[in-house]
Amino acid sequence: MNLDRFKSNPKTLYLAEMYQKLEQEGKEVERMSASDPSFTVLAGEELADIETQKKALLEQMELIVSKDEAEEEFPNEAIVEVRAGAGGDEASLFAEQLATMYSKYADRQGWGHRFIHESKSDLGGYKEVSFEIKGKDVYRKLRFESGVHRVQRVPATEKMGRVHTSTASVAILPIRKKSTFEINPADIDMEFSRSGGAGGQNVNKVETAVRLIHRPTGIDVRSTSERSQANNREKAMMILRAKLEVLQQEAEAKKHASERQDQIGTADRSEKIRTYNILQDRITDHRVKESWHNIQTILAGDLDQIVEACESFFEKK
Repeated sequence: MNLDRFKSNPKTLYLAEMYQKLEQEGKEVERMSASDPSFTVLAGEELADIETQKKALLEQMELIVSKDEAEEEFPNEAIVEVRAGAGGDEASLFAEQLATMYSKYADRQGWGHRFIHESKSDLGGYKEVSFEIKGKDVYRKLRFESGVHRVQRVPATEKMGRVHTSTASVAILPIRKKSTFEINPADIDMEFSRSGGAGGQNVNKVETAVRLIHRPTGIDVRSTSERSQANNREKAMMILRAKLEVLQQEAEAKKHASERQDQIGTADRSEKIRTYNILQDRITDHRVKESWHNIQTILAGDLDQIVEACESFFEKK
């Protein structure tokens, strides 16, 4: 029995060692039975008991490792990043609505969430915002939200009643516990600044905010929510690693799935995935080709039907 899979997991290492001891005991009983025929009946009973214990240990190890592997594929932690796109201030207001929608959806799911960084527009919307969400099945449920979201509506500042189209991009970044992605420190530029906002005198007077720039890709990551520079640096590195992993996965997916793009899209974050038509009270997901009404209820966090439709559609592919 190859136990390497279980020995490499700290949660099952002790159980794997117990399994090995039982295997040795079994071999010893077989040896004694072979040298002493009078021991045959008792040996048979002992061997049966050993096999029962080994089976129970194996089932326990499989359960633990399978759960860990499932969580590694669909981790219970993710970063949600929303950025305003085309449309100026109206786009930033839409970005703020999307961020609120996801945070309220998290509340409905019983997930915890906290902001990492935000940059507000003059009208109070978000130029960009990122926050982390933790809880059961976070990435499994949110993974199909990545892409460009588009809103069609008459802005409050529009005097002629014309419909404007604005966009915001959403990125869902899984945070994996066993990430093996290596980043060359020489490829990173690091900047520090004062965080400002809530958090007490320390974050307002000391340069606790961290910005990382990955020169090879141009990816820019910020963390301002932590009270110390070290914690913000750690958080920013976590986000940068997640972004680079997603970038690598997207590149690999494009190599192997070009023939499927016409069917299900590219899964690229630049793909327009959903339109929110406020005047018609309709949300349309262009990938699954389904629409839903009651936009205000959905924007208030009632995303279940959309999440379920996306899961059902993509899992069939």
